[in-house]
Amino acid sequence: MIGSVSTRWGRAGLLVGALLASAVLCTPASAAVPEARTGSGCPVVYFDLGETLVHTADDGGIGYQPGAASYLRALRERHIKVGLITNVPPSWGTTDAERAARLKHEVDAAWRGSAPFAWRDFGDRVLTPRTDAERKPAPVLWQRAKADSGRCRLVYQAETAEEVAVAASVGYVPYQVGQSHRPTFLPVGLVELLGRRQAR
Repeated sequence: MIGSVSTRWGRAGLLVGALLASAVLCTPASAAVPEARTGSGCPVVYFDLGETLVHTADDGGIGYQPGAASYLRALRERHIKVGLITNVPPSWGTTDAERAARLKHEVDAAWRGSAPFAWRDFGDRVLTPRTDAERKPAPVLWQRAKADSGRCRLVYQAETAEEVAVAASVGYVPYQVGQSHRPTFLPVGLVELLGRRQAR
């Protein structure tokens, strides 16, 4: 499976494949990826929201996807920044902040989880379409997030192959979540290693 991912997503897929293989084989990741840098890095992990971090039940209630809350907590404990790239109606506001506030309101109003969604972790890194033409899978939102991230290594995690492929095409390290043959989310240690590699 790793081979097919690498074929579709080019260098980013090869890197993820090497990292996952090293984890499975218990080989130090730095040996598997010799060009990994040892200096401090600044990875930023962007996510889709629906069916990636949260699930909407048949009754309309919303809660965390299995493992998502603990994964976000692990990223927070390692001081790894996170963001959302998600489709919402452009009519929800004239700025990302306004649309993000409406998104938060809609999610919180339907929330059924025992712990609230970790909105504070995302800060102002919630990107939403300004027009219908910017809606995913158009690459605009990923490009905007990339422009705001300087030289940081960017990761994108979502449940759909189409979205992770588009993210890879604009320079993100892609990871399709929820695949039975590998961890639900990209392991946090691998995210840290990716952050040590200088973004191009």
